[in-house]
Amino acid sequence: MNDTLTIAGLTTTPLELISFILAAITVVLNIRQKHWAWLFSIVSSATYAAVFFDARLYGDMGLQFVFIAASVWGWYQWLHGTDNGPLVATWLKPSGRGWSLAAWLVGFVILSTFLDNFTDTDVPHADGFLTAGSLVGQLLLAKKKVENWHVWIAVDILYVGLYVYKGLTLTAVLYGVFVLLAIAGLRTWSAVARKTEHA
Repeated sequence: MNDTLTIAGLTTTPLELISFILAAITVVLNIRQKHWAWLFSIVSSATYAAVFFDARLYGDMGLQFVFIAASVWGWYQWLHGTDNGPLVATWLKPSGRGWSLAAWLVGFVILSTFLDNFTDTDVPHADGFLTAGSLVGQLLLAKKKVENWHVWIAVDILYVGLYVYKGLTLTAVLYGVFVLLAIAGLRTWSAVARKTEHA
């Protein structure tokens, strides 16, 4: 059912292909600030959990379950995040940026230590670093902070290399596309945030 197949010279599986499509739809809807993005995020996270388990990327696999929970919370935040109605895109305060970087660092130390000592992954530090960054990015996205796109640009670039190394070629291509989409998201949300500030 999940046998290897080749598309345009890229080796993949049906499950990875389905995950690819769902994740791409998620990001496009996020850029457009459509709350239905969270539904696609939940489904793509569930399918990618299976893909990453097969690739022994346990940090990424576990991250998908966190993404599912965060997506439910993010969906609620986007619809009911303030007393005045749905959230709008805004910038973090300087202190918020500092806390975000600190959370990324602490998450990296904890996750990479766990993965190195309690799993058979061959990339504990890369997996831990990118998993921690993805958690920060997801939380910032749920709160509609523009800086979530900065995080995703950095994380997605590094994920391309990791997935090439792990043989997840189609997912590596997806994350290359994600870099371009994240740049588009940054531009779109920055414009919205500037309008909000001057409203």
